[in-house]
Amino acid sequence: MPYNNDQYNNNQYNTNPNNPYNSNPYNNNPNNNQYGWQQPPPHELFPSLWGNQDELNRATSSCLARVFMRMFVALLVTAAVSFGISQTPGLALYLATNPFLLIGVIIAQFALVLILSFRVMKMSPAVSNVMFFFYAILTGVTLSFIFLAYTNATIFQAFAVSALMFAAMAIYGTITHRDLTRIGSLCFMGLIGIIIASVVNMFFLNDTVFMIINYIGVLIFVGLTAYDTQRIKRMLAEANETNQEEAIKKISVIGALILYLDFINLFLKILHILGRRR
Repeated sequence: MPYNNDQYNNNQYNTNPNNPYNSNPYNNNPNNNQYGWQQPPPHELFPSLWGNQDELNRATSSCLARVFMRMFVALLVTAAVSFGISQTPGLALYLATNPFLLIGVIIAQFALVLILSFRVMKMSPAVSNVMFFFYAILTGVTLSFIFLAYTNATIFQAFAVSALMFAAMAIYGTITHRDLTRIGSLCFMGLIGIIIASVVNMFFLNDTVFMIINYIGVLIFVGLTAYDTQRIKRMLAEANETNQEEAIKKISVIGALILYLDFINLFLKILHILGRRR
């Protein structure tokens, strides 16, 4: 008689669940691998930092509160440094007549942003905080010239408009359940575009192109504000730190830096649009 696999699979040895020679003894246990070894479920192999959704929600609220508070303090530091330099003619003149010093400050700013962006999760919260506020001071140095180029009324008006727009989009990014990843990608591509356009326009000095870049820039940074706020929430949810408090502290620093940059760029674009120079 030819060999019948179905007959073998249905014989008396396979009807007994305790038979060690069952043709496929591990099918009933999805956690067994091909050798029959017991594997822990995926949630045990890759445990989440957060025990449940309520715990994550509380952590998110705490993290965002620290982000906005840290960002607000950094903006105050930047404003104080900028205004202080502008009210000290000797210091302002020294910066204006030493371009290499100003270039050095700008290079230091880029270096700090890169270090914080790529190394913040490996730093202690104290070190990352110091670096963040040092960056805010350097930004105050580079922005001190706006007090020489624009009236105080224009600067205040630009700040107020920026604050309202920023707050609205940050709230939207916090409460929306819509995935803003696509918007973030489009805004990032737009940002690359206006950077290239700005470099090209440095050679042509076309005022119309300059204003178009500013208007597009406002739209880009408004969109990035909402996207980055949501991204901070996602970063916290996906954190792989061993300690919850450490994760909140570290992410609140990089989150504050991201939103701080969004606000500063939004403010500068609106300031250029309002643009009543002295």
